[in-house]
Amino acid sequence: MESIILNKIQINQKIMRIAYQIYECHLNQNELIIAGIADNGFILAKRIQKALQAISPLKVSICEVTIDKKKPLNPIITSLNAIEYQNKSLVLVDDVLNSGTTLMYVVKHFLEVPLTQFKTAVLVDRNHKKYPVKADFKGISLSTSLREHVQVDFESNKVTLI
Repeated sequence: MESIILNKIQINQKIMRIAYQIYECHLNQNELIIAGIADNGFILAKRIQKALQAISPLKVSICEVTIDKKKPLNPIITSLNAIEYQNKSLVLVDDVLNSGTTLMYVVKHFLEVPLTQFKTAVLVDRNHKKYPVKADFKGISLSTSLREHVQVDFESNKVTLI
């Protein structure tokens, strides 16, 4: 059975709230990198970037992060070179924080470069972490069973629990 957790309006409200929280956390910065994990994390990152540009004077650059989720030890690819985010504030974005595996490996990748500040943002935090990873900014927290699946569909603008 499928149940809708967030609809289009609620998703947009969560994104705007996350954008305001990110802006408040980076008031003393001029520039910010938003790094989204492909595919849905990158879509969410672009939406957060758009919201930030509407509410703040920050120069917000976007970075797409590609990781092999089945083999996370494989090299991680970013659309920006490390020199482009070095000594800058970076927010890593994904759609759903489930076990924390994906975030853990991507965090490790970014920690190899000196950053001014590093934060994480997710639309849905499922509270099933295997690793000590937390989302600094989150749209919604859900306590679900391990058999349930959270699906974010940005085309139909809904988040469902299956």
